[in-house]
Amino acid sequence: MSGDDDSNGWQLTESDPGVFSELLKTLGVPLIVDDLYSLDSESLASLQPLHALIFLFKWVSTSSDSMSGNYDPEFPGFFAHQVVNNACATLAVLNALGNIPALKSGSQLTQLLEFTNGMDPQTRGLVITSSDWLREAHNSLSPPSAISLDGLGLPKQTEDAYHFVVYLPFMGSLYELDGLKPHAVRHGSYNETGEGWLSRAREVIENRIATYPPGALDFSLLALREDPLPLIQAELAELQAAGKQAEAAGLVVKLESETSKRNRWNFENSLRRHNHVGLVHSLLVSLAKAGKLESAKERAKGIMKERVSKAKSKGEVMDES
Repeated sequence: MSGDDDSNGWQLTESDPGVFSELLKTLGVPLIVDDLYSLDSESLASLQPLHALIFLFKWVSTSSDSMSGNYDPEFPGFFAHQVVNNACATLAVLNALGNIPALKSGSQLTQLLEFTNGMDPQTRGLVITSSDWLREAHNSLSPPSAISLDGLGLPKQTEDAYHFVVYLPFMGSLYELDGLKPHAVRHGSYNETGEGWLSRAREVIENRIATYPPGALDFSLLALREDPLPLIQAELAELQAAGKQAEAAGLVVKLESETSKRNRWNFENSLRRHNHVGLVHSLLVSLAKAGKLESAKERAKGIMKERVSKAKSKGEVMDES
């Protein structure tokens, strides 16, 4: 779970495909993460081969256990408990990667998975979150804030807590791996034909979303998938070599789209890595001295409201405060 009070060194992570894909690159894994705005068949088919779904939701404490599925204490796959706050994003990724057969990965991740093989979920979680290199990779796109409100006597506000879990196929069944639960959760078997495990996952996730108030946008969904770029490049080179320019035209559009997406991720990640507090402070001081701070504030509020409205229309989660 991700909360607002933690000193273990793990920082909050955005539910952003660029952040997750950069983490996967650091881990040496040839996969990417994409936003998934719909669970309809067309959207899911466009992302194949798809290995897992990462689900982010607002943590709501309930007095009764409304969990669907059944605990599987004998789950033979990779499952690690979350033992520190703010690590749930990376833990969800590892709980997915650890159950993908013959997955290529970097030496550090390979050694970590091999070292934790056979451990119980609690011990495995302790080992994972004690890995300095993994924590640094996790935190690399979540720089600490340079602004501290300590000592100002301001009332503390409790922020909403959000949590990442993963849904994936394993040995003919759909599993939910939630680091805060004692065991992996089995959601039943699925039909190997048609959409396969994704059909069962759609049902489970939609039922879970239905437990929230109508119109709630307190969740997002990400797809862990094969990186399509190498395949597109190879197919395009083959078509162009064969002189099939008409067929190659469609792949050129796909290639440009994928390249543009990665350029955007790289730019956004470069902004995340840089601490802009000093620059912002200087700009605010300059605006105040020029008597333009109030008008700039009102203009910024209007832009923010417009962004929130657009995000809600796309089904995205965005805080207006």
